[in-house]
Amino acid sequence: MSRIGRHEGRRLFGADPAGYDLARPGHAARVYEVLVERCGLGSGTNVLEVGPGTGQATRRLLELGAHPLVVLEPNPQLAGFLRTSFGEGIEIRETTLEDADLPVGAFDLAAAASSFHWVEEDVGLGLILSALRPGGWFAMWWTLFGERGKPDAFIAATSPLLENLEASPTKGEEGRPAHGRDVVARVAALEAAGFVDIEHELVEWNASWDTAGIRALYGSFSPVLRLESARRTELLDEIARIADADFGGRVSRDITTALYTARRPE
Repeated sequence: MSRIGRHEGRRLFGADPAGYDLARPGHAARVYEVLVERCGLGSGTNVLEVGPGTGQATRRLLELGAHPLVVLEPNPQLAGFLRTSFGEGIEIRETTLEDADLPVGAFDLAAAASSFHWVEEDVGLGLILSALRPGGWFAMWWTLFGERGKPDAFIAATSPLLENLEASPTKGEEGRPAHGRDVVARVAALEAAGFVDIEHELVEWNASWDTAGIRALYGSFSPVLRLESARRTELLDEIARIADADFGGRVSRDITTALYTARRPE
């Protein structure tokens, strides 16, 4: 199966920012506990966020004290959505991490919420390390659906509809774990970049959607977003039909968050 390229992936999510923001379940509460307790997030923490999308993590970073908060968002539509949502509360730079002009040693914390698979990993990690102050922390995490190794009834019911779609980078290469679950590869990349005190944690949680919500959720996945409009509508209508007919209009999904934290050496 071919894979969605980095350039296209960065473009796709700007098609319907408001719909994406409503459909996605946000991030596990445990992530923010770790950012506070391990990574030192608090009032006046100088934070860099890579690929904020519609700002689901951005909002919590601000609530927990991030200031200033600089976000790197290369998609113009998503950047516009962020400006409407946060105004002058954040500094938005319309650039990829790879092309960003970042000051050396400026940030206490860098974060990437379900976005770092769209970054050229070795280059991006080197830039993050340089931008952090000595002792500063980096946290990256991914939201994974149906990754607990046990049956998921809704995946079983809908997977035939998705079989021939392009693969997202989050799925990992053939024969390897999903990108966020590939602990060996992610830890090796962090070590190679020069990070220390690397920790990995899997957080299990649950979310549920009504029929309209689960339709919107599937409509926010990159392999579906890239479909021609009529084909996408047909697929999403069938997903909604399954949700109504087989799940009583309420779908509960198990979610796993794969969280990695690492520190720049003193």
